[in-house]
Amino acid sequence: MVVTGRFSEAAQRIRNAEALVITTGAGMGVDSGLPDFRGNQGFWNAYPMYERLGLSFIQAANPEHFEQDPHFGWGFYGHRTNLYRNTVPHAGFHLIKAWGEQFNLPTFIATSNVDGQFQKAGFTEDQILEVHGSIHHLQCTTPCSRDIWLNQETFDIDEATMRSTSVPLCPKCRRVARPNILMFGDYAWLHQRSATQEEGFDQFLRQYQEKPLVVIEIGAGTTIPTIRNLSERLGQRPDTSVFRINPREPQIRGDHFSFAGGAIETLTELQKALDT
Repeated sequence: MVVTGRFSEAAQRIRNAEALVITTGAGMGVDSGLPDFRGNQGFWNAYPMYERLGLSFIQAANPEHFEQDPHFGWGFYGHRTNLYRNTVPHAGFHLIKAWGEQFNLPTFIATSNVDGQFQKAGFTEDQILEVHGSIHHLQCTTPCSRDIWLNQETFDIDEATMRSTSVPLCPKCRRVARPNILMFGDYAWLHQRSATQEEGFDQFLRQYQEKPLVVIEIGAGTTIPTIRNLSERLGQRPDTSVFRINPREPQIRGDHFSFAGGAIETLTELQKALDT
């Protein structure tokens, strides 16, 4: 963790800002007890059955399973659905939300996570961009239409085989349904829900084009650098400060802030600085 003076400077940027953007990757959920799948071993630690099967995260998250063996495909995503439904957002979510309220900062979330934790923490749908979709929404595997609907299914997973006893079906064609998530090697993902969210995000950014902006990036790694790239693009805008919070890869170029720590740890230190 960096010296206290850096937190004081970052806190002043928050006080002077007129809007707040939160960008997050898998590391945001670690303090809530969610694994971040860092490398194959990280994935296998969370799901040892896939190690026995010799499957990596990329292979387990392949959309082909929904066509070739949907009970197996839904073994992974049904288990994730249950896990995310049962997960309580950690205190860091509520600190961020409180800053928006305390300092009158309009806030927008851009996340690569599909877990719906920001909605659970009280952020509204119109202030969230889920760039890879959401596990809480479904679509047809084919797809037979462009319909996207809420995931209200229940899943019973045999964790010895990672197979689901049930498989959701498309209400129109009765073929297998799948999560509305962008997977690896995915050509059938229906992106219009995320595209609508992106339009809202773009409008938000235009509204604060010439005003002081703080971007707080949390837990975004370099393996799939979608979120890091977004934060750095925003950091090129005039009068924009980026706070990169990451325990292993906090480095960032330019006049921005690098915090080598986890979400709760770092956000709590920022709160202390804001309180002084």
